[in-house]
Amino acid sequence: MKPKTHRHADATDEGTARDHILKAAEQIFAELGFEGASLRQIAGTADVPVALVSYHFKNKLGLYREVFKARDPNTADKRLAGLALAEMEDDPERRLEMILKAALMPMLSLRKIEGSANYGVLLAREASDPKSAERGIVKELFDPTARATIAALKRALPDRSEAEIVWSFQMMIGTMLFIMADAGRTAHLSHGSCDPEDVDGTMRYILPLLLHGIRGK
Repeated sequence: MKPKTHRHADATDEGTARDHILKAAEQIFAELGFEGASLRQIAGTADVPVALVSYHFKNKLGLYREVFKARDPNTADKRLAGLALAEMEDDPERRLEMILKAALMPMLSLRKIEGSANYGVLLAREASDPKSAERGIVKELFDPTARATIAALKRALPDRSEAEIVWSFQMMIGTMLFIMADAGRTAHLSHGSCDPEDVDGTMRYILPLLLHGIRGK
């Protein structure tokens, strides 16, 4: 028996229904976290039957994973390509700057594409959730790029210890996540002069600060 179709769940447009579900899931998971969200809440927000959510994603964890995977699947490739370009730079100062841009800009650009802080909030939640390791999403989707970035930082800063490099990476990623998840506070505090969706403007301010902190001078 086919699930009852709702406004967004036309059986002839499964791709559209799937997209509606993913968008609703990102919003609900960002607001309530993985444990707090339910498929029924997500289905209600997407205006589709719960059965259709199960049809496309099997279960809550399957849907949760797809929310992360659907967010610009080329992001990791863009970050790795940027790191590869940085490796070709002979000037060590310029190379370090390129490493930071490679790690930060593709992720910060996701917010501009969607015009929403939901994904940033969701990513920050998952990165800090004690149960994150059980789901394996960060390990599968983000650790390879993280390790590549840390390796690039080690080569760019050969005189730094392992701890200094990893803390530098964490400082950089923490800044990125905070900007991605910003719900308007930065714009409020700056009277509108700071806009997290203005990626180039954001990088113009944060890149010198991060470089100064990482270089230690």
